[in-house]
Amino acid sequence: MKIYIYGAGSIGCYLGGSLAAAGNDVTFITRPRIHAELSQWGLVLTDYLGKNIKLAPHQLKLTTDPTQVVDADVILICVKSEATEQVAHELKEYLGAKTPLIISFQNGLSNVPILKRVLQEQMILEGMVPFNVATQEAGHYHQGTSGALSVKQYPNQNLLENAFQKAGLEIVFEKDMLAVQWAKLLLNLNNSINALSKKPLKEQLSIRKYRQCVAMAQQEALVLLDYAKIKPAKLTAVPTHLIPKLLSLPNPLFKLLSRKMLAIDPLARSSMQDDLIAGCPTEVDWINGEVLKLAEQCGRQAPINA
Repeated sequence: MKIYIYGAGSIGCYLGGSLAAAGNDVTFITRPRIHAELSQWGLVLTDYLGKNIKLAPHQLKLTTDPTQVVDADVILICVKSEATEQVAHELKEYLGAKTPLIISFQNGLSNVPILKRVLQEQMILEGMVPFNVATQEAGHYHQGTSGALSVKQYPNQNLLENAFQKAGLEIVFEKDMLAVQWAKLLLNLNNSINALSKKPLKEQLSIRKYRQCVAMAQQEALVLLDYAKIKPAKLTAVPTHLIPKLLSLPNPLFKLLSRKMLAIDPLARSSMQDDLIAGCPTEVDWINGEVLKLAEQCGRQAPINA
């Protein structure tokens, strides 16, 4: 099974590197900068539990030529959401009559509809990455939080499941991915707040005023979801509708009741903070912006997420 990573940023390098280290045939389609870094330094993958995987440059299959994707059996789309339309048209041109399995491991809810609109002959599945991956230095990607990957159920999923599990990547296959995506998006409403705070996630979540901002954004979204009759999945130990209440608690009580939430790497930060620091476009329109779209569909306003 040939796996291609289309968009080798933090998530793409972490997933692809883990799969490659487990012996899978993985090719990274990268931008020139990432290609140069990986060609020089290789890949280092670490996590908050002590994982430490090193792949030398000669152990990596790297290319800046997206036409090579024609050989893929599985394509993992890991580009930023703003690039999805472009990637969809590139795949339409390069794949031709080939029909590999395509999985979108991207933030937001709009990416798969875009891919399906352009690539109507392809099998395209929603995927969800629950954990945070941050770039430590050139070629070093660190998983700072926990969670199992989610992918839409499909026939013959055992082959993919075995590949991910062999790579130490827990994966579950879900019937209702919309519920999972909304649950993840609710948690991701903290991304913009974390980015503006310029603090690591653990430190930011230890400050009540920041948590109250997150709680307000989440509660606004939950009201809209209830109106739209969408029930988010439960991704954490705390039921989704109770998370804003938990976040709003005074610090001593919050720390007592949310030990697992705070059991994250002290240096972990949101990818949006990375983008802001690097001067790159953020995905705020694909995260908070989804709440605004839902509000418009419901004939309501969402001033907190605006």
